[in-house]
Amino acid sequence: MKKIIFVLLISITVYAMFFSEKARLDREVDRLCAIDGGIKVYETVTLPTDKFNERGEINFYKPTQRENALGPEYIFKWDIYDYKKGNPSSEGPQESVMGRDHVKIIRKSDMKLLGEFVLYSRIGGDLPGPWVASSHRCPSAQEASSGKLMQKVFIQSTREIGK
Repeated sequence: MKKIIFVLLISITVYAMFFSEKARLDREVDRLCAIDGGIKVYETVTLPTDKFNERGEINFYKPTQRENALGPEYIFKWDIYDYKKGNPSSEGPQESVMGRDHVKIIRKSDMKLLGEFVLYSRIGGDLPGPWVASSHRCPSAQEASSGKLMQKVFIQSTREIGK
């Protein structure tokens, strides 16, 4: 009886890892990410030091302003596309959700795309329970994010103005 239970547990684990919808979507996230995921910078903008805070981050980013989040000179465009909609919450059956986030920074004066960030992610698809839904994203948060895109597009001037 113990051998049957052991074989059953191994079979369930193998199925969950390689043949479940969650695993299939994780592979699809990685495949799409390899095509166009991550940060791409087409042009950098050098700004004076007063446009940055003490941590070296731009101080004119206002996320609640949507497309005007970077002020009057730049457009911050964030598009979200859902490849698969579902219910990743722990209440009720958990369904997987898969999507693509595309963030662009555009200079308004000539409408030039300065840089972009593409993220693919999957949330949910776990067994029902009181735990938080699992997730998978590509690229990882350490590799790329919209904040890292802004750090790469907007460069702090190394010299003080007037000196």
